[in-house]
Amino acid sequence: MTVRNTIRQIAGSAKKAILLGVGGGGDIVGTIPTADFLGMFGVDCVLGGLSWERSVIDPMPGPRTFEETVGARKLNDVVWRVDKDTATSTGVRFAEAGVAEVTGRETLLVDIHGGPETVARGILGAARELGADLVVGIDVGGDILSRGGEPGLMSPLADSIMTAAFYLIEKEMPAFLGLFGYGSDGELTAGELEDSMKVLASSGGLLGGWGLTPEALETMERVISIVPTEASRMPVLVAKGQFVETNIRSGRRHVSLSMSSTVTYYFSPAVLYEKLSVLSRKVSGARSLVEANEALHSMGVRTELDIELDKYALEQKERQGG
Repeated sequence: MTVRNTIRQIAGSAKKAILLGVGGGGDIVGTIPTADFLGMFGVDCVLGGLSWERSVIDPMPGPRTFEETVGARKLNDVVWRVDKDTATSTGVRFAEAGVAEVTGRETLLVDIHGGPETVARGILGAARELGADLVVGIDVGGDILSRGGEPGLMSPLADSIMTAAFYLIEKEMPAFLGLFGYGSDGELTAGELEDSMKVLASSGGLLGGWGLTPEALETMERVISIVPTEASRMPVLVAKGQFVETNIRSGRRHVSLSMSSTVTYYFSPAVLYEKLSVLSRKVSGARSLVEANEALHSMGVRTELDIELDKYALEQKERQGG
């Protein structure tokens, strides 16, 4: 078994980090506890996420391109700077803009339309431009640990592309992935998550974990007061002792959490990619979002893009009178 650096060793060697929510929507909120952790080591953190809001926020299907945004500034074709006013061209404010408002610092948006290799090159280029020596990806909920056959899986596309991208990034510079809000998206069951975590642990892929501190909790509360997010809100309620079992995503997903959902678990992108994530390996050669989606279709996997396209088509049909 390969011996890998622990999360403490990686953090102790870094000076500046890019922290990205890898699943789209409000996943950037889940980076806040890791920024709190890295801050203890004096690491300056730049937060960001994907240009893909959930369909309840942005009715247009899929992630937004640069041409479909207002107020973003390019670091390169993949990674853009964001301030508190950055929105889609239809007026939907990104979660990253809300975080920028609360923190008083610019955040980042990542466009995944080009597929894993293009995304990896773009993030590495942004790291060089910003002087970052560490890149971290955080998934909220846990579907990044999917093996593809879980009945509740609903949003595997973004996670698969980003896992494949982080596999490439880790070859060039220090990088790790994390899971915050264990089960808070209601996609994988506790048993399915545990089985995946066992694979990572037995393969030497678990690098450590970090709990939700009062300081990080206070920041998260300020953020979720202005950023609509269901999965990232659930662990905050758990940490405050206010959580009850509930349904999210318009009642489609049941969520039952414990205090483990307030911990961020960190793992090696290489181990996740090589030992567990069949989905990320399947999309690794895709040169576009559409190709990646078709690659998952070949496994019989339906994605969040499919759901959004179907929903949009139905809404358009209803507007036109059926």
